[in-house]
Amino acid sequence: MNTRFVHHVQVERPAATEDAAGARERLRDKFPRPALRRMTHVGMLVGSALEGVTITGDDALVYASTFAETRALEDYLRTFPTPSPLLFQTSIQPSAVQQVLIARQQPIARLWPVTGRSRLVEEALTVVLLETAARVILVGGEERGTWMLEHGMASERAFAFALVLTREPAGAIGRIESAPLERSSPDGEAAPLLEAFADTLAARRPLQWRGAGSEWTLDWS
Repeated sequence: MNTRFVHHVQVERPAATEDAAGARERLRDKFPRPALRRMTHVGMLVGSALEGVTITGDDALVYASTFAETRALEDYLRTFPTPSPLLFQTSIQPSAVQQVLIARQQPIARLWPVTGRSRLVEEALTVVLLETAARVILVGGEERGTWMLEHGMASERAFAFALVLTREPAGAIGRIESAPLERSSPDGEAAPLLEAFADTLAARRPLQWRGAGSEWTLDWS
């Protein structure tokens, strides 16, 4: 059995019509102005979800996203046959959380970018539970695409979340646990998708599923 205790949870679920410009206006007081001009939509949402979280150089950070900087990637592809190095840099998978760390000038012990789809939440939580750092920050998010959405290569909705997890139960508001399954155990609920996991965190609903030889539990104090 492997357990981490939740000490912070924050979820950003903007209106479906919000784009990067709208987020820049709504969240402008949360970031230094020079950094804000260069941030992507999901970067701003991640930064807002991390508001109030003090990150130290001893912490590890796990970042989960299926599509990541979709809009930057769309814009980057439009620049061919003379691709933009700046847009390429912005479009890489961990860009959102890197934008926040750079703006804070914040070193960390380790950054683990995780991607995938149907088992992304499970894979990210596995990294969290195996990480040796005493304190792990789990961040996830997506931004809504335009033409890539039509091809099933972007999220239909923008969102972000942040969790702070330790092995200390004192003061915890929740718990995430993975326990080995018996061979004879029947299959249970499928692992939640990233967006559904964000909704569960926002509502602080309990969650349980089986996968990868383990039984997973999320509950709240």
